[in-house]
Amino acid sequence: EDPKSLTAAEWKRVIVILVLFLFAILFWGAFEQSGSTLTLFADRYTRLTLFGWSFPSSWFQVEQPVFVLILAPTFAWLWLRLGSRQPSSAMKFALGLILVGLGYLWIVPAAAAVQQTGVRVSPIWLTGLYLVHTFGEMCLSPVGLSIVTKLSPKRIVGLMMGVWFLGTSFGSKLAGWVAGFFDIVPVSRLFLTNALVTIIAGVILVLLARSITRLTRAEAQ
Repeated sequence: EDPKSLTAAEWKRVIVILVLFLFAILFWGAFEQSGSTLTLFADRYTRLTLFGWSFPSSWFQVEQPVFVLILAPTFAWLWLRLGSRQPSSAMKFALGLILVGLGYLWIVPAAAAVQQTGVRVSPIWLTGLYLVHTFGEMCLSPVGLSIVTKLSPKRIVGLMMGVWFLGTSFGSKLAGWVAGFFDIVPVSRLFLTNALVTIIAGVILVLLARSITRLTRAEAQ
């Protein structure tokens, strides 16, 4: 499809998708650290016993899928229940970013404590983080797929969906790059940086949300 054939209104919608694409990279860059920095934190700094029963650190990876299975119907019901009162797509994006940041903010005290004492922390810290991160995923991931299909010009929907999934790939690459600092900087500082970057990005998107909605001239709920 020749880009020149797109109308001004269609270009505006494409621009909105690309803006959200950039924010999505930051989200996935933080979220996908579940397989790197967070797994290292589980293996090295988290107490791997519960009521006297030992388990491998890899079992923490089961928590997010379980939370998704539990929360997906809940969020679907919530958006339907709110109807026209539900947040715009951009606001849901912002909420997703802020929640993933709050997940990291939640675990910073545990990371700081283990650095100071050398004593492994309770599994509840990582479990709480994964729960908050799943809240964020429920706000951003389904909405991202929906808004791309709704806003993309019909002639290039397939192309824009490919671009959207490329954002997940870039986010995973970013997560791997961040993991390279795990043994270089204090883990509490690493998690705090994750928190600040994603929360600030979420706040910026909150400020842009009304303009984005006005630019599309229709909210993609």
